[in-house]
Amino acid sequence: MFRNLGKTKNRKSPTWKREIKADDVFLSDPRESDMVVPIMGPSGSGKSTFINILIGQEVASVGHELQSHTAHIQHFTLTHPDYPNRRIVIIDTPGFDDSDIDDREILRRIAVWLARSYDAKMRLAGIIYLHEITQPRMHGTSRKNLDLFTRLCGPEAIKNVILITTKWDELSSEGIGKLRESQLKGEHWKHMVNMGSRIHRFDGTQRSARRIVNYILAKQPLDAVQIQTELVQIGDILAETEAGRTLRFTLQELLKMQKAMSTKMHGISEGDSSMHEKALENEEKIRQTLKQIKELNIPLSRKITRFLGLV
Repeated sequence: MFRNLGKTKNRKSPTWKREIKADDVFLSDPRESDMVVPIMGPSGSGKSTFINILIGQEVASVGHELQSHTAHIQHFTLTHPDYPNRRIVIIDTPGFDDSDIDDREILRRIAVWLARSYDAKMRLAGIIYLHEITQPRMHGTSRKNLDLFTRLCGPEAIKNVILITTKWDELSSEGIGKLRESQLKGEHWKHMVNMGSRIHRFDGTQRSARRIVNYILAKQPLDAVQIQTELVQIGDILAETEAGRTLRFTLQELLKMQKAMSTKMHGISEGDSSMHEKALENEEKIRQTLKQIKELNIPLSRKITRFLGLV
């Protein structure tokens, strides 16, 4: 399931730094004593709400629709009485289903932030992954988010992942939530739980949020998640990482479906203005998907130099 990273070594000219853009946001004063806790999950799972309740004030923009309000990586620092000499750095991340930003760009933003934090020797305490318990089933978008998340983390980091179910107060009965929770544990999260991940409920209170973060902070910090090792130590480009490869495959499968839909639409769009408009929208989606795939293709020159052992 995961690539064997083998032995690693530092590079003089890190390729990951070429991914940094002018509008990327990072801490102005990263410290080796910082403890980083990324909050991840699909759009609408309650990441920003969790952070606001944890901190006790509205610092993260909250959306009330499926559209993400977290476009860029946002970081928030706080102190903890048990760790007086450390800053706790909470990271709000966008989900891989944003309506305005493509998945490749979201992966780049998350990967670059993590690479910069690792390069600055900040410690990763663990990762909190949120999932709406109100969802009756694990649909395609949620599965994609989870798959990319596990590839980004790698097997060694899974033990420091807490899987959080949210929005219990929106259920018609707790029994429904317990059934869905059992399905997550026994099916979709089973592999991660077997590797050491833990499942917790977030009940919407500050006490609950703090208890979750305290559980993370009590664990032994991670040396690195997989994408940090791949980018900073090995010197991979984003397309060569496990997350990059997985996203490229996902996009290729999406492209097949979009092309099939295009063929079907063109066959029935003549004389139907509404269907013709939908066909044009689908053609634009195909162009955007092709663009992402192209950006995630590994250049031939890169493949040759890697084969020859020159990088």
